Amino acid sequence: MINYMDLFIAFIIAALASFLLTFLVKKFAVKVRAVDLPNQRKIHTEPKPRLGGLAIFLGAFLGALYLQPSHEHLPEILWGAIAIIVTGALDDRLTIRPVVKLTGQLIATSFLLSSGLIIERVTLPIIGMVDLGLFSVLITVLWVVGITNAINLIDGLDGLATGVASIALISIFVMSIIDMQLIVTFLCIVLIGANLGFLYHNFFPAKIYLGDTGSNFLGYMIAVVSMLGLFKNIALFGFIIPVIVLAVPILDTVLAILRRAYRKEGIMNADNKHIHYKLVAGGYSQRKTVLIIYAFSAFFGTLAVLFSFASLTTAFVVTFLVLALLHIFAELAGLVLGGRRPVVDQMRRLLRKMERNRGR
Repeated sequence: MINYMDLFIAFIIAALASFLLTFLVKKFAVKVRAVDLPNQRKIHTEPKPRLGGLAIFLGAFLGALYLQPSHEHLPEILWGAIAIIVTGALDDRLTIRPVVKLTGQLIATSFLLSSGLIIERVTLPIIGMVDLGLFSVLITVLWVVGITNAINLIDGLDGLATGVASIALISIFVMSIIDMQLIVTFLCIVLIGANLGFLYHNFFPAKIYLGDTGSNFLGYMIAVVSMLGLFKNIALFGFIIPVIVLAVPILDTVLAILRRAYRKEGIMNADNKHIHYKLVAGGYSQRKTVLIIYAFSAFFGTLAVLFSFASLTTAFVVTFLVLALLHIFAELAGLVLGGRRPVVDQMRRLLRKMERNRGR
């Protein structure tokens, strides 16, 4: 049985701890010179401390201490999180090679595999439950490493990755409450609290960045809670639910891989062609760009919640809405049709017409 007062107290502990610890982490990052220096690819114009993920990790950990969750996979999840934090911290301080970062992510994933936390099956329409068999380990590795890097790739503007991760976690939290999945509920609430406590410092204009410490940790934990909760969902189209929750970072990651493969560049090489950079280049301010992506993330999160308990008809309607939203989002970012925005322009014309009619 879920005790909502305990959840609220844990949320407050995590948020307050993260908020206060960020002041200390910021000073520590400056002292050890773990700072993000401006360059031609980045938008900020002055050095900013990294390592913000340490405050989120510690805040969430303190919130979890209050709840004292119990689960067979929890020790290995924690060890994997520590491996991710160490790898991210090294990159924030030393800028390690992509292959070293990938190795750290694989080590973290290996802890999950050793505990038996594996995506063993998915639910497909018409076919039903499909056992992945020998592919289960490969799918698990791809999911954890893929989502970890998806959150990392979208961390390009003040408060963006923190907010998008929070919205995804809120969506998973709602589904876990409905499904009575206690461990997912506990992990989500402390992560949401820690994120929001840190977001005060991280939103535009940011005083500290997540760094790889934070973006990798959030990506890893979102992958973990989705494996504990969403992949256990046996509803129709169950395998699509976690993808809808993370539609924005997944879309950005897929486009980045295709773009770099087409140009014969290293997949792990950084560039300034991500969705958020495209929106800024299209004339939106940093703050407005972040809020636009928040809005789309919230829409997708809401659709995922509806999708998880949908009938066949509702599932198809939600699928159509998801595809339509993805197209609108791609138009806003100038990713399709050579930069033209026919759907967005038509929507703007309709809104202007409605405003004129209302004014008469």
